[in-house]
Amino acid sequence: MVVVVDHDTGRLIWAHPGRDRATVEKFLAELGNARCEEIKLVSCDDADWITRPVRERCQNALVCLDPFHIVKAANDALDEIRRTVWNEARAQGQPQLAKEIKGSRFALAKNPEKLTENQKATLARIRVLNDPLYRAHLLSQQLRLIYRLAPEEALALLEAWLKWARRSRLEPFRKLAKRITQQRSMIEAAITNNLSNAAVEQMNTQIRLIMRRGFGFHSPWSVIALAMLSLGGLCPPLPAEGA
Repeated sequence: MVVVVDHDTGRLIWAHPGRDRATVEKFLAELGNARCEEIKLVSCDDADWITRPVRERCQNALVCLDPFHIVKAANDALDEIRRTVWNEARAQGQPQLAKEIKGSRFALAKNPEKLTENQKATLARIRVLNDPLYRAHLLSQQLRLIYRLAPEEALALLEAWLKWARRSRLEPFRKLAKRITQQRSMIEAAITNNLSNAAVEQMNTQIRLIMRRGFGFHSPWSVIALAMLSLGGLCPPLPAEGA
């Protein structure tokens, strides 16, 4: 289903079965033109079925691209290079190298502050064994760092990262740089406004908990009704005393 959360209050304001443009347009139609024009910021992923109707109906809103999807894209680019290096090592009859590359996946993608001593040693070994893979690791980590800095520093680092990625000779990261360039306004809006889909993901978790507690539901509308009651701040009128 499509779930809409108010960033100011943290409340669930709308949910509806479906995951397509028609569902998003239904919400915007119910909201009405006047209220659509009052919206200033919208966080979402980069799915065209979300961003296009939002831009068309909420013309005063900045679309903020959720950081998770950019970080995930960097990790995917890194893993694509890792698998390429692994396959090359196998094809060249280097089983020991292939084994080390295969076992480096988690060390390459993990936050530096959370690395174990063994994982640090793995990264040091990768740096010696394969320069392209190690550079891909640095590219992915630097892109992740953008979302931990103050806005001015983050925007400057983003510009530097794009230049590095374009000349890296690592095709997955060159493609990612092209994608980020196309989506740059949405990425910068998320950085400058410190906005993400964290509130929506938290809401999704609570809705799943409602479903588990009910041991499943025959209809999505039952889930939505309970979700709106417990997460939407609704207070339905109760029978008067003595009635």
